[in-house]
Amino acid sequence: MTSVKGPDKKEEIIERMITQYQLPLLRMCILYLHDEHLAKDAVQETFIKAYRNLDHFHSEASEKTWLTRIAINTCKDMYRSSWFKHIDRSVTMEHLLQQPAPQIQSDIDLTAEIMRLPLKMREVALLCWLQGMTQEETADMLRITRQAVGNRLNRARQKLRFAIERSDEHDP
Repeated sequence: MTSVKGPDKKEEIIERMITQYQLPLLRMCILYLHDEHLAKDAVQETFIKAYRNLDHFHSEASEKTWLTRIAINTCKDMYRSSWFKHIDRSVTMEHLLQQPAPQIQSDIDLTAEIMRLPLKMREVALLCWLQGMTQEETADMLRITRQAVGNRLNRARQKLRFAIERSDEHDP
């Protein structure tokens, strides 16, 4: 376990984490909350919580896993709040897919379908497929079994396949 000494060291570590993980966490929070502004708030809150708890971080988990867990919990807290139900959570694709390369329409369609998945399936899809976490890391993070992660991924894959095939049938 690494010890963090002094505010300067904590600030350096958090600044490095922000540089390294801010964009992936933002994408995940946007997909989770369906609102860019709330997602930015969630990411900011994630790094505030990380800064406050950096002394308690154990290197047995990766920084990415630790920060993602904080971000998911923050999103869940925001999602459960009473005012969350009263806001417009429409998300445009250009906010989700900010990459230098031009986007392929099938990638945009797939991302839109992932956003429509039920919450539990969307969670594992975001973590495994978009964040690149293993099923074991995802299970630890969500505090469920690896088998549950696999089952949710399989159900998500089936729903996505059905949705994409259905949309292909209606294309001119």
